[in-house]
Amino acid sequence: MADDAGAGEGLTRADRARRVAHVLRGQVLRGAFPEGVLPDERALIAEFGTSRNTVREALGLLRDEGLVERRRGVGTVVVGRTYEHPLGELSGLAEVLQRHGTVANEVRAARTVRAPASVARRLGLPEGSEAVYLERLRRVDGTPLSLDCTYLIPEVGGPLLALRRARLESRDVFDLIERAAGRSLGSAEVAVRAVVGDPATCAVLGMPAGGAVLAVDRLTRLADGRPADLEFIHLRGDRLTLRARLDRVREG
Repeated sequence: MADDAGAGEGLTRADRARRVAHVLRGQVLRGAFPEGVLPDERALIAEFGTSRNTVREALGLLRDEGLVERRRGVGTVVVGRTYEHPLGELSGLAEVLQRHGTVANEVRAARTVRAPASVARRLGLPEGSEAVYLERLRRVDGTPLSLDCTYLIPEVGGPLLALRRARLESRDVFDLIERAAGRSLGSAEVAVRAVVGDPATCAVLGMPAGGAVLAVDRLTRLADGRPADLEFIHLRGDRLTLRARLDRVREG
């Protein structure tokens, strides 16, 4: 009997295991196993038309990512919970994550600084100007999820520095801007890159050195179009899924 369906394509077992892992990873991240247990090996062999060794190798890939683990008498169980953040709405991460658990922010820095030249340009500030800098570590149900480094124009950030530390730890920056600074937000420009986390960032996020990090660069503007908030957010790649619905734009 052939080792795997599709073996004639010239694929190695590692290639076939990767294919299986892609599908299973997507199911795990979508919450397709509400009981937290994956189908047993025989069911997976039948579903994918592949061999036992390939299925085991695929499950090993997910185990190495921290998504699943093998438990005697139970099977393969989901252990790496992930959280979704929709890209189609302008909302703070805490606003979204409150749907999934208890969100807490550790304020690591809150002060006025001389804005780096590149930051000043993007915020529309004269070179050498001051900006308000906030750095916060965000946890969900006690698990570190993101490290947020934020630069704010003085008229928006100043009122935030006047708040009690407890407010900075319990509220999203977007909510603070609109409530404490009395400024309505309008739009944001977002760029996301997958990077290998540097040792310092990985240590703060409580993840293995060299782990995958989603680096988010977000410039948020006020309702009148002025830039107000420039954020450099580092998210654990093993704990967050960015999701969006995209419509096909047809010409003519």
